[in-house]
Amino acid sequence: MNFPKLPAALLAAATLLAVPAWGGEGHDHGDAAPAAVGQALPRFSAVSETFELVGVLSGKQIILYLDRFADNSPVRGAQIELEIGGAKFKAEKQGEDEYEVVLADEPKPGVLPVAATVIAGNETDLLAGELDIHEEAHIEEAVPTVAWTNYAGWAAGGVAILALLLWAGRRLMGARSVRAGSAA
Repeated sequence: MNFPKLPAALLAAATLLAVPAWGGEGHDHGDAAPAAVGQALPRFSAVSETFELVGVLSGKQIILYLDRFADNSPVRGAQIELEIGGAKFKAEKQGEDEYEVVLADEPKPGVLPVAATVIAGNETDLLAGELDIHEEAHIEEAVPTVAWTNYAGWAAGGVAILALLLWAGRRLMGARSVRAGSAA
């Protein structure tokens, strides 16, 4: 059977459409990243001319990060005493650059005043800040979505191949009926 050039070109185009485009490095776009889910932990900061103290609350635990204000270098071996909502706590060293305070109870939502006394070597400083705790809001889970363009090439290629098969089938049936008519 001798096929004309047009169906061969359609077959080649359908094959190319059925194969998704492959981008080079940095051009593949990939699946869309799901949105971040969750709520940021409550935190406070207290700054002076000498120190910067940041505290992150997770339940009853507060992780403290103490840095020098001038160059943001961590302060190691400091003594930190926190006063939160009228209660005093002594921070314990955790790891190399962290300090920890464990509260008796998990704080209730609201704004709590925070005062910190920091002693590092010959330097002593008093820092003040506020810990703002919000009630947890219901956050929907992020649902990763797949872009329709990922499937558009496959769909177009499938439609083109189906059209090519229909065209070839009609042509084959037409050729048979012509031969059957000439034999009679």
